[in-house]
Amino acid sequence: MKSKLKKAALSLAAAGMVLATPSHAASSGDAEKLRRLDIMLMVTGLRCRNGASNFQADFEAFEAAHLGTLNGAAAALREGLVATHGEKGAERALDRISTMMANEYGAGHPWLECSELKIVASSLARMQGAEPLIEAADQLLSSTGSPSQLTWARR
Repeated sequence: MKSKLKKAALSLAAAGMVLATPSHAASSGDAEKLRRLDIMLMVTGLRCRNGASNFQADFEAFEAAHLGTLNGAAAALREGLVATHGEKGAERALDRISTMMANEYGAGHPWLECSELKIVASSLARMQGAEPLIEAADQLLSSTGSPSQLTWARR
């Protein structure tokens, strides 16, 4: 019963997400959140690819829809690292950060199952602009939570 309620809440939330519009562009401080969101979806997508809730196609649609925003976030993150580590050091630092982010989700998302992540990835692919992605990242990347708390999905 609880699982059905979570699915229903996610489905209703997903329907409202298409209407989300950005109010401002991502700041340089949001670059890490966007990079982490992308990596979380990539890693959990790989974990879920062999089950009934395979969301590889949804993840690919998310990346295609937000390629400019995601690339901009990665570039902003790199630029910040260049300022503190130099060109070569920035590449190594970015690799370490990306690896740490990926390792965080190697065992899966802390509170979302594959079926829920599939809905999330599909919904994120339909969003427009950086602002709703940043809001989603704030909630999705939390170590605790529940699908009912995904307020960005209810718009």
